Amino acid sequence: MELEQRLQNISLVLCDVDGVLTDGGIVFDNQGIETKRFHIQDGLGIRIWQRAGHRFGLVTSRTSHIVQLRASELGIDIVRQGFEDKLAVVRDVIDQFGISPDETCYVGDDLPDLPALRYVGFPVSVADGAAEVRRAAHLVTNRPGGRGAVREVLERILKAQDRWDELIRKYTGETEE
Repeated sequence: MELEQRLQNISLVLCDVDGVLTDGGIVFDNQGIETKRFHIQDGLGIRIWQRAGHRFGLVTSRTSHIVQLRASELGIDIVRQGFEDKLAVVRDVIDQFGISPDETCYVGDDLPDLPALRYVGFPVSVADGAAEVRRAAHLVTNRPGGRGAVREVLERILKAQDRWDELIRKYTGETEE
């Protein structure tokens, strides 16, 4: 099946956090407080994706309060933290929503993401993902993790679904003809 056809059916996007929504750096201050840097374009992309009626979720093997804060800010209700077996989590989420793996995209960057990437219909690696992850992906983003890669993926899917222009009209000021 051609890539553009595969994108037509995607209704759920799941992604890793560290290295995908962030640049992969984990910073601790002098008090041991962890900080992460999220790219604002990814956040808007997630909002636009949700406005299209689609679901978005986070699957990460680490647990971080900051991830929950960012998810809450963006209205992401699928947040699975602290799970080493990402494939089991991805299967559970897919089953929960009664969809098929073919309707699911997973965005990853490193070896723990490989089983989930191999399970879904549209596996994606960020540009700076591990070589094994890039090889398993049907799409490798132009942007690295934490620098708008997730937005790039969501935009690509929505354009393939012929929804992008309609969803961004409020920003462009264009009217429907």
